[in-house]
Amino acid sequence: QVQLVESGGGLVQAGGSLRLSCAASGTFRSINTMAWYHQTPGKQRELVATITSGGSTNYADSAKGRFTISRDNAKNTVYLQMNKLEPEDTAVYYCYAIIVSAGESKYQYWGQGTQVTVSS
Repeated sequence: QVQLVESGGGLVQAGGSLRLSCAASGTFRSINTMAWYHQTPGKQRELVATITSGGSTNYADSAKGRFTISRDNAKNTVYLQMNKLEPEDTAVYYCYAIIVSAGESKYQYWGQGTQVTVSS
């Protein structure tokens, strides 16, 4: 059973920083792309940033220059460093990963979500 477990959300003032972590556990061969999404009530889940197994990154326009996605392949963990946070960043943040099973099939997994609240 593969699981993605997130941590690091919380309440922060505007201009502050938070670092989210997401660790994959279970039995699998490897992890391909990992990503962070966020979602606010009544809206669809939106992509924040992605990172490939080789370290190539991509960001939503709203995240560019403020957020940094990184990963530690030895720990099967992806991070999202969020700086200069704004009230508009308030959302539930979800970790996402494409995981390759021992049989080399690819599966998509989501974390349970972690709340980020930015006060003005």
